[in-house]
Amino acid sequence: MTATEHQISFGPYTAIATARGGALRELRHDGRDLVISFGANGGIPDYRGVICAPWPNRLADGRYSFDGGDFRAAVNEEERGTALHGLVFGAVWEPREQTASSVRLGARVEPGEGYPGRLDVSVEYELRADGLRSTVRAENIGADAAPYGVCPHPYLVAGPAPLDEWTVQIPATEFMEVSDDRLLPEGMASVQGHAFDFRTEKVLGAVEIDHAFTGLITNGDGLAAVRAYDPSGTGVELEWDTAWPWLQIHTADKPAGPSRLGLAVEPMTCPPDAFNSGTGVIRLAPGESHQASWTIRALNR
Repeated sequence: MTATEHQISFGPYTAIATARGGALRELRHDGRDLVISFGANGGIPDYRGVICAPWPNRLADGRYSFDGGDFRAAVNEEERGTALHGLVFGAVWEPREQTASSVRLGARVEPGEGYPGRLDVSVEYELRADGLRSTVRAENIGADAAPYGVCPHPYLVAGPAPLDEWTVQIPATEFMEVSDDRLLPEGMASVQGHAFDFRTEKVLGAVEIDHAFTGLITNGDGLAAVRAYDPSGTGVELEWDTAWPWLQIHTADKPAGPSRLGLAVEPMTCPPDAFNSGTGVIRLAPGESHQASWTIRALNR
């Protein structure tokens, strides 16, 4: 029987990747959680740790057009009437390669009513001295061009204090305004003078965010990073490069049940509903591929 759980370790870091959605199920540093984990069996709550492809975030009504064809993906966020997080989060990803410190999993996207292309999608999780380096790669193995977008979906954990007490830094100058009822794009706005301005680290407080950001601020190496710190001094960072010009932040607010358990930090290659707007959509011709990486690491004051 094929293993569905893949444990890796390097130094003080340990991680578990699961065949369910190719997801990062657990990441720890010296026994401290860096992401919200979930159980070894059953569903994955709130899409924790999955790979969202071949589109990230929401697709209005599941409908879009590409190269003269009309497509309709299944609506899986019924209350908002959207197709959420692509086509592979519910797939069983096959193991392709594993070492003591790394594992690579893969899944296929097949053409149909909801998507025009045939893709091979893989994700590699590799623990290093500086954290968990992850890389997602998609190759068009079909005969037709295909639209593509992707994001990871981890919920970061800075420490034991409530989310409201964490300090957060988000390196973005703009955010996408969305409709209240469906969270679909309505325009762009500057973070200047807005509650979403976290360019300088500050306490998150009661701010509720479920928005896409762009205008990302990078360092000399072209890297951007979201950092969160607990009052105790522990923290966590997610760092990414220019392959991801968008970023979704979600404070994990829930109308019922456990709420604000962590901070979803999702680098995205394109914004919500991109298959309709065309913004940032990657066109993969037959034989072409795309890959992008990100790193999660522990921080301490």
